[in-house]
Amino acid sequence: MKKLLLILLVALIGIPVFSQIKFGIKGGVSTTTVPSYTASGAANISALKNAAWGYHAGIFLRFELGPVFLQPEAYFASTTYQYNYYATTASLAELKKQNFNIIEVPVLVGLKLGPLRLDAGPSATVPIGKPANIINDPAFSNLYAGTTFGYQAGIGLDILNFLTLDARYGGSLAKKYGSNVNVGGTNFKLDQRQPSLILSLGIMF
Repeated sequence: MKKLLLILLVALIGIPVFSQIKFGIKGGVSTTTVPSYTASGAANISALKNAAWGYHAGIFLRFELGPVFLQPEAYFASTTYQYNYYATTASLAELKKQNFNIIEVPVLVGLKLGPLRLDAGPSATVPIGKPANIINDPAFSNLYAGTTFGYQAGIGLDILNFLTLDARYGGSLAKKYGSNVNVGGTNFKLDQRQPSLILSLGIMF
């Protein structure tokens, strides 16, 4: 949480530079690749579908200076993964679910090209609770403990300076930088989030 507050503080320090400030609410859906698990012994686990749909809703601020903008956001997001679980090779499938509830806090830097926007930036994930274990994995608890960081990047469209449409890709930084990265003496934990496509509609005030 301290790392998340540090990111927000850095974003807020830059506010006086920007000439126009807008507030908005947003919501939408996302589709996320369902992760695979390896079971031990005779057990077998398979994803019911390769992707899972989720939803999100929250708020955003946009600080503009000409075509450049800074946009911190905070929203609640929920996604449920479903699996067929076979305890043995002869057993019938048992449906198991993992529900992920998080607070997502992206801080995006972007460029406006008329009504079009391009943006990208780090995104912090704060888990709410912990999803049920599908398998007995001693490392499972560590995967969803504490605030972790990934990234978001995408394209947006402003309509009549009132409505906003966004399509973004969310991904993990861990595959490239490892489980942690040190920035200015502060250590940030990178997550193993699954690739996701995030679609949202917003209203600016």
